[in-house]
Amino acid sequence: MIASLHGTILKRDMNSVVIDVGGVGYQVAISLNTLERLPSEGDVFLHVATIVRENSLELYGFHDQQEKRIFELLISVSGIGPRTSLTILSGISPESFCDAVIIGDTERLTRIPGIGKKSAERLVVELRDKVLKLGLSGGGEPQFRPEETLEQDVASSLVALGYKDREAARVAKKVLKNASPEITPAEAVRLALKELMKP
Repeated sequence: MIASLHGTILKRDMNSVVIDVGGVGYQVAISLNTLERLPSEGDVFLHVATIVRENSLELYGFHDQQEKRIFELLISVSGIGPRTSLTILSGISPESFCDAVIIGDTERLTRIPGIGKKSAERLVVELRDKVLKLGLSGGGEPQFRPEETLEQDVASSLVALGYKDREAARVAKKVLKNASPEITPAEAVRLALKELMKP
């Protein structure tokens, strides 16, 4: 089982990164939280969760151990698979997720794309004690990202995907100007990419 990877980034996109380790390229699925923290070039280290299926072996990478632990908790919940878990981790910070689970803030959880009321309630019921036991709480109320911070996060994600700093900052500001205050980082990046692809 692969627990971590240390190598050079060969390719990246919104959902995954290919890392060259000793001449072998490993495709690793990642969240937007991890994407935002990847270096633009050079060496990278990722904590890895290995998911073995009947006909495949999938790798999921994380910037830190906390995100990996939350991922492992998420996939233990009935109806929540690896891809949905990454979507959750792309739509909320690990700290805010833990706090939302602990205080039972299902409304916050339903703002994450793909998470309905029943799924949010199931996350709270099945994970609250586990989150408390592991000491994963961020230490308070769920922390919503201020618009300025979200704008910086979106711009950073665009730069990580190869766009110029000035262009990324301009588009991030434009898409967030009229966006809902409840927009998630993942949704904001998707809107920014659509804007960049316009003729």
